[in-house]
Amino acid sequence: MDWKIELIPVPVSDVDRAKRFYNEQLGFAVDLDDRPNEAMRIVQLTPPGSACSIMVGTAESKPGSLQGVQIVVADIEAARAELVARGVDCTPVRHFDGRGWADGKGGPWNSFVSFSDPDGNGWVLQERPARE
Repeated sequence: MDWKIELIPVPVSDVDRAKRFYNEQLGFAVDLDDRPNEAMRIVQLTPPGSACSIMVGTAESKPGSLQGVQIVVADIEAARAELVARGVDCTPVRHFDGRGWADGKGGPWNSFVSFSDPDGNGWVLQERPARE
């Protein structure tokens, strides 16, 4: 039996602002923007090439409380350059050297870039090793 994560709820204070950030700045596709009733709005977005989507909306969780979700990329430097070109404030490429964070790429699975959405929800890009 496969167990797949397909949706991560992201609590935000302003759905329109979050939709613009994830779509226009991060390049996520807008899959759904629906208002089933006056009190509820669901916006589902999917990162390029991902089988897992996010849903932004007002929820019971505090906006900005989602932290540390990792998005895996093949080229961390290219991914960071794309974020910067889209106006996303993010960290330099860094790695963990056993004592703490150090600038530059590390070994396999040890290169990261962090950024936050406008509500402070924290995301991490992680470079995966090349597949042979």
